[in-house]
Amino acid sequence: MVDLPRRAAARTARLAALPLGYAGRSAMGLGRRLGGAPAEQVLDEIQQRTAEQLFRTLGELKGGAMKFGQALSIFEAALPEELAGPYREQLTRLQDSAPPMPTQTVREILSRDLGPDWKEKLVWLDGGPSAAASIGQVHKGRWHDGREVAVKVQYPGAGDALRADLRQLSRLARTIGPLFPGVDIKPLVEEVQARAEDELDYLLEAEAQRAFAEVFRDDPDIVVPDVVDVGETVLVTEWLDSESSLARIISDGTVEERNHYGELMVRFLFEGPSRTGMLHADPHPGNYRIIPGKKGKPGRLGVLDFGAVARLPDGRFPEVMGRLIRLTALADKEPLIQELRAEGFIKERIDVDPDLLVDYLAPLVEPTMVERFRFTREWMREQFQRINNPREPGYTVAVKLNLPPSYMLIHRTWIGGIGVLSQLEAEAPFRQILTDYLPGFADPEA
Repeated sequence: MVDLPRRAAARTARLAALPLGYAGRSAMGLGRRLGGAPAEQVLDEIQQRTAEQLFRTLGELKGGAMKFGQALSIFEAALPEELAGPYREQLTRLQDSAPPMPTQTVREILSRDLGPDWKEKLVWLDGGPSAAASIGQVHKGRWHDGREVAVKVQYPGAGDALRADLRQLSRLARTIGPLFPGVDIKPLVEEVQARAEDELDYLLEAEAQRAFAEVFRDDPDIVVPDVVDVGETVLVTEWLDSESSLARIISDGTVEERNHYGELMVRFLFEGPSRTGMLHADPHPGNYRIIPGKKGKPGRLGVLDFGAVARLPDGRFPEVMGRLIRLTALADKEPLIQELRAEGFIKERIDVDPDLLVDYLAPLVEPTMVERFRFTREWMREQFQRINNPREPGYTVAVKLNLPPSYMLIHRTWIGGIGVLSQLEAEAPFRQILTDYLPGFADPEA
């Protein structure tokens, strides 16, 4: 069996040790400070060691621990620069890799899910994984009709590990929080918990991926591999020829590459729901693959992992979302407050100053107010600082606003997508994309 630590006590102990390890290193750092070591040197060493322990532990445990780590990774751009540096390498590594499970275990799962004659359909299977993630790993293979395929196999016990980890991480949210200043950990864990069951269901994932593959089949810029076969814990899809993920563009891409792939990612996130009624809700860089262009042409963007998908009411984004963004950009205060109250963003008996509300929301819709907007780490950090720092004027507004449950996954996906764009420091025609694909955003009188 795969070396996946599943015993609740063992996994809980390792997760519980994370904040304790941080506290211990901080105490040792204080001792070194008293001994004359420079404050900057001590802080750098503490953050470096904490990052290594945190993401090594999350990655090795897989399950919910790694899923939580991947969710955290898209918020890296929001961290203050003095903290982001030591974390960046570990975050990127977690987005793309995890320890493999034995080949024999993979074959046993294939036999159970695809039938004892699975070798007649899957005529060749690479012995080692080409990629690994939080609840499964991927092997390259060849289908009986000659197609190269990706075979995703779920780790044995992944479901139990996922649920146990997320319960423990929910309890530890307050103590893990200081490791990520500016990121509200508890609701992030709750969101991962809410979609965990869907991500374990490969049959549901196959249904979503087929829908996306169909609508993007002839798209010149975006590629979604089609589903070939599926079992309870095995998903076989067409192979996607790709040299790297979006993480490579984040680390060393050119300005042109950053802008090109950032724009394609935004277009996919908004066009996908308008054509499928579903939102791809897991926008971490490892799910976006770079397909190099031929003869000097721009590359295409491949999209993977449809386990986390929001099935939208009425098959599209709520029209009120577009109206709220437009009203905020216009600083149309009274209609804006009326819409927010009607949708439950402002609860009954809660008073919000209209001027402070617009001042608070305006920077969040800034990307829609210009023809092209460049997302940057600095801009992302400013937004998190305004929202999470009690000394900032916007904080008093933030605590009065409510996020209705029906908007939770959409909100998290948008924030995650903006986090990736800020890591890319990409410039994109955000306003035009929303005009094309977000109901209610275009000015009805235009």
